[in-house]
Amino acid sequence: MVKKVFITDCEGPLTLNDNAYELAAEFIEDGDKLFKIISRFDDYLVDEVHLENYHAGDTLKLIVPFYKLAGLTNEKMIEFSRNNIYIVDGSKDTLKLANELMDSYIVSTSYGQYIEALCNYMNFPFENTYHTQLDIDGATNFNQSDKKSSTIGVKSPLFIEELKKVEEFRKIILEHGDENEDDFNVLYDIFFNEFPKLEINKYIQSVKTVGGKGKQIAVEDIVERLSLEEGSIIYMGDSITDVEPLQYARDNGGLSVSFNGNEYPLNVAEIAVISDNTIVSSILIDLHSRFDKDYVIDFVKAYAEKGPDDAFKDFEVDYSLVEEFEKIFYNRQAPIIDIITDENRDYLLGLSKKMRNGIRGKDIGGLG
Repeated sequence: MVKKVFITDCEGPLTLNDNAYELAAEFIEDGDKLFKIISRFDDYLVDEVHLENYHAGDTLKLIVPFYKLAGLTNEKMIEFSRNNIYIVDGSKDTLKLANELMDSYIVSTSYGQYIEALCNYMNFPFENTYHTQLDIDGATNFNQSDKKSSTIGVKSPLFIEELKKVEEFRKIILEHGDENEDDFNVLYDIFFNEFPKLEINKYIQSVKTVGGKGKQIAVEDIVERLSLEEGSIIYMGDSITDVEPLQYARDNGGLSVSFNGNEYPLNVAEIAVISDNTIVSSILIDLHSRFDKDYVIDFVKAYAEKGPDDAFKDFEVDYSLVEEFEKIFYNRQAPIIDIITDENRDYLLGLSKKMRNGIRGKDIGGLG
């Protein structure tokens, strides 16, 4: 029997948050609008420009100077994250089940401060996570470059002067959010020509994001650490940052699952799950732990073609999970589980986006 592993993105398959967006909305003036503009610029650089050495999720680097402008600190990030955790119904039980059945990991673009708060809330081992590292209190750049001044760090004249430039950039970006090439060129000039002239750009450079290719590298690290073979992985994701790890899982005989995904995961994943409760994830995880990929795929096909009742009769689904499923979806429409094909992709995308926006809100659901 091949050793199995469960690997999942965090925001989407487990939680309703977009912590970086929420931090921006809470602390930065017009931060919600600013974050959305930068996030779409991030999608543009990844999806259309294919900018070298730039990865999906690098929004979490580009937004950092504006966090500094707003006076955000590590302590404020931790406190805010602890007090603002919103999970998908059932995800605490799903994560507990996965951890009991096999090695389980969270591979997330979210900041470590949020992932640690979530792990404490979910009772999940923080050491089994990969996440974006940001130390927003690090002021050594200014200490070193401003050493001739009697005042150092965030109170130094250089820092204060550069914050005025960041405020100028904030206002310019807010005036250029129309998602056309001219506006994207303005943002490109700010982030790739103007910011590198400033000492504060070192805050951007110091952020180590885990998104896109970074998530694939994390998955490859897990495979190496556990000495996994073909067909070992079930990976769940929902956004542009999950494209590479989903493709990796699929290319290596594993299960690739889009959970309420947008167009990006639906273009590479093999299975679509559309649900407001993660009991469906639990069923797939349980089957993956006991059977090979073909068995799980056949179950998904039977579920999509005949409905849940027949699929539960014909396949060895854990009875306690069936009972929980029937209790949750009693007298209401069952969730969708289906194999993604060229013929049904657009149909599934419409339903998936509707569910995504419905349970996470249009602002967060609309982010790449």
